[in-house]
Amino acid sequence: MVYNYKIIIHFDGTEYKGWQFQVPEIKTVQREISNALSIIAKKKVVTTGSSRTDAGVHSTGMAANFHLRIGIEADSLKMAINSLLPTDIRIIDCQQMDKSFNARFHARSKTYSYRIFFGQTLSPFISRYYAHIPYPLNLKAMRKSLKHFRGEKDFSSFTSNEPSKKRIREISKFSMRVKGETIIFSITGKSFLRYMVRNIIGIMIDIGRGKIESRDLPAIFSARDRRRAGQTAPPSGLTLEKVDYGD
Repeated sequence: MVYNYKIIIHFDGTEYKGWQFQVPEIKTVQREISNALSIIAKKKVVTTGSSRTDAGVHSTGMAANFHLRIGIEADSLKMAINSLLPTDIRIIDCQQMDKSFNARFHARSKTYSYRIFFGQTLSPFISRYYAHIPYPLNLKAMRKSLKHFRGEKDFSSFTSNEPSKKRIREISKFSMRVKGETIIFSITGKSFLRYMVRNIIGIMIDIGRGKIESRDLPAIFSARDRRRAGQTAPPSGLTLEKVDYGD
C-alpha cells in the first residue's frame, strides 16, 4: 500500500540554492528533505513541492507531498524528519492525504511577502529577512502604483526570458504596509513566473526612489521587455508565506 503525505515547511533560505533539487553537490531545501525521507524509508523518496523558490528566498508556507510504502502516524513522521534536518529547515505540519493529492497541481493560490528596511542601519537580527534600501522612499507614489499590478496581465516585462512560457498571470491581491522604517508587501496569485515577484518589488523600489514614475507602468507592461522594468529586488526580503488548497 502507498501512503501520501503533505508537509508544510519553514526554512531560512540564506544558505540554500533555492528549493528545487539540482545536481547532488548543490545544497537545496528539497534535497535536504528528500535525503531525510530516504533515510526513514530506506529507499529514495521523491518530494513534489508546491512551487520553486530562488536561492536565498525563505518560506513559512511551502507545501510538498511524497509517497511512502510504509504507514507512519503523521506526527511521528514529522518528528522523525525534523530529527534528520538541519536547524534552518523544519516541518511544521504533516498530514496523510488522499493518494491523488499533488502539492503542485492542486494549489489554488500562493501568497508571498517582501520585507524592506529603509532606515540607515539594519540590525543583524533581521538582516537575513529584509532587503536594505537605505534611501528616502516616496511611499505615496509606491502605494499609488499597486493598482497597476492587480488583475490578469501579461507580465513579460517582469520575468526572465523563457520563450516557451505563457506570460499571462493574475494577481488577486497586492498590498503594502508601512511601520516605522519597514515596508511589508503582500502579493497573492494562482501562480508566478520566474523572478516575477522580485522584479515587481524592484520596480516598486525604483518608483519609491523617483527613478520611474507610476504613470510609466502601463507602457512598461505593453513593451513586454524585461529591460524596461528596472532592477530585481534582493532575494533576502522574499518569503513564501502560504499556499492555499481551498481546504
